[in-house]
Amino acid sequence: MIYWILILYLGLTFWTSLFGNKLKNDTPEAFFLAGRDLGTVTLFFTILATNFSAFYFLGFAGEGYRIGYGVYIIMALGTAFAGLSFLLLGPKVWSLGQTMGYLTPGELIYGQSGSRTLSYLFTIVMIVFTLPYLALQVVGGGLILESLTAGQISYPLSIVLLTIVTILYVIIGGMQSVAKTDVKQGLLMIVFMFVAVILIGSDLGGLTVANKAAAEIVPEAFSPEGRGDFYSPKKWFSFMVFWFFCVPMFPQLFMRFYIARNLKTLRRSALLYSLIPLFISILPIMIGVWGHISFPDLVGKEADQILPMMLSEHVGELFSALVMVGAIAAFMSTLDSQLLALSTMAIRDFYIPVTKKIISLEREVLYGRIMVAILAVIGLLIAIDPFDTIFDMGKMAFSGLAILFPTSYLLIRHRANPLNCILSIIVGLLLLLGFYYQIIPITLCLGFEPFIVIIAVASLLAVTGLRKSE
Repeated sequence: MIYWILILYLGLTFWTSLFGNKLKNDTPEAFFLAGRDLGTVTLFFTILATNFSAFYFLGFAGEGYRIGYGVYIIMALGTAFAGLSFLLLGPKVWSLGQTMGYLTPGELIYGQSGSRTLSYLFTIVMIVFTLPYLALQVVGGGLILESLTAGQISYPLSIVLLTIVTILYVIIGGMQSVAKTDVKQGLLMIVFMFVAVILIGSDLGGLTVANKAAAEIVPEAFSPEGRGDFYSPKKWFSFMVFWFFCVPMFPQLFMRFYIARNLKTLRRSALLYSLIPLFISILPIMIGVWGHISFPDLVGKEADQILPMMLSEHVGELFSALVMVGAIAAFMSTLDSQLLALSTMAIRDFYIPVTKKIISLEREVLYGRIMVAILAVIGLLIAIDPFDTIFDMGKMAFSGLAILFPTSYLLIRHRANPLNCILSIIVGLLLLLGFYYQIIPITLCLGFEPFIVIIAVASLLAVTGLRKSE
C-alpha cells in the first residue's frame, strides 16, 4: 500500500509536468516565469509550498521537541513579518520586472546599479547560501522516504530517487508545472498536518490530555522562553526581525514577485502568506512537544525524526504513509523552485554576461534545463553528508541571504552607491564567517543572535552610501 501511494503521487506530479510542457514553454519568460501570469491562489500556494518545506515538517517538529511551544511564536509571527517584507519589496520588483523585462534578482541589481561587479557578487551569495537549503530538502525527503519504507529504500537511494524525479518534472514543464504542482503540494501539506495532529492527539487521549502529559514531563516546553530558557527577550527580538530580512532574499521567492498577473494578485498573496502560517505553524510543533511522551530521550539530530516516529507510533500505516508522502511533496515543492531559480540565474547572470554570446531563446531554455540537472547533483552531493540539525542548516542559509536585504531595498527604492553595497555584502559575509567559526566572540553580540549584528552593520554600510549619493 505504501508503495502504491508513493507511485500515485509521483504519477500525478509527472502528469502535471506534462501538462506544463503542452503550454508554450520555448521562451525564457514562459519557462522560468510562467509567462508572468499567475493568479492569487496559484501564486500564494507556490510561495507557501516553496518556503514551507523540510524546515516545516522536520525542522519545526524537531525544534518543538528540543525547545517547546516558544518556537511557535517565533515562527508564526516571524513569518507574518516576512509577509510584510513581501509588500515592501514585491510591488516595486514586479513593476521593474514588467517595464525592464528582468527575470532574475541579478538582472534587477545590475539594472538599478549599473555595476556588473555588484551583480556578480549578489548572485554568487544568493547561489552559495541557497545550496545548503536546497540540500536540506534532499536530506528531509531522503529521511522521510527511508522511514516510510522501513529502510527498504535506504537513505542514499532515497535522495537519489527523489532528486531524479524532481529534475525530470522541472525540466519537462518549467515554472508552469512547478506552480501547478505547488498548489497540490501545498494543499496536501496543510490538510495532512491538520489530520495528523488530530489522530496523534486522539491516540494520546485527546489534545488536552496529550498536552497535560507532555507538561508533566517537560513543563519548561510550555513557557515562552522554552527549555533551558532558550528564548531570552533579546533572542525573541532577534528572530522576529530575522525572518523579515531573510525570507524574501531566497531567489525562488524573490523571483515569485515577477510572476504575479498584476499588483492586486501580488498583494493578496502576500496578505495570505502573513495570515495562514499563524494557523499551520503550530501543527508540527505540537507533535514535537508531544514526542516527549512516546520518545523521551532523543538528543540532537535524533529529534529531527520525531514527526515520522510519532506517526509510526500513533497512526495507522495508511495515513502515516499519506502524511509522509505529503511531507515529501513539501520538500520537492521547495527543491523544484530552487533548481529553477538558480538555473535561471546561472545562465542569465553569469553565462551570458561572461561569454557575451548572443544565444537564441530556445537555446537559453535548453541551457537552463541542463543547469537544473547540474545544480540538483550539487545539492545531492551536499545531502550525502549533511551538517548540524535541519534547523541549524536552514538558519545558516537564511543568515547569508539576509545580508543581501539592505542592498536590495536601497537599490529598489532609492539611489544607492554600488561600492557601498559591495562593501556591505563583503563585510556582512566576513562577520558571518567570523561568528560561525568562533573567530569573533559571541559575547560581542550582547545576548542578541549574531545575524542581528551582521544585518545592522550591513545596513549601516549600505545606508552610508545612500547618503553620499543623494
